[in-house]
Amino acid sequence: MKIFFPGGRRISAEYKGHTIETDQSIRSGGEGLHPNPFDLFKASLGTCIGYYVMRFCLEREIPLDWVHLEIDFQEDGYIKTVDIHIIVDPQFPEKYLKAVVKATESCKVKKQLIHPPSYEIDAVYAEY
Repeated sequence: MKIFFPGGRRISAEYKGHTIETDQSIRSGGEGLHPNPFDLFKASLGTCIGYYVMRFCLEREIPLDWVHLEIDFQEDGYIKTVDIHIIVDPQFPEKYLKAVVKATESCKVKKQLIHPPSYEIDAVYAEY
């Protein structure tokens, strides 16, 4: 992964052939053109959990238009709690309610939060 500073308060990450762009809010001196890094972090949790809900439904041929997620973050500078609600249509089979919740336990982002990494950060001169 490489991180670049394209101007203003924007920061871009190049990773596995993709460019992920971030910006700060107008209140924080940015232009608000892209999500800020912390919002991307929260979205990565939601989309990872969503992946396992989606996979669960696809494997059982449950229509995805019967399902969506709503996630609430309680914050006090940092995230204190995350409330994840899997919202299902009344046609969703009752026998799968607990199972679809269990399927979210495979989310790697959630697992990473439970087992945070250690960090080593240094500064080095570029070689030209």
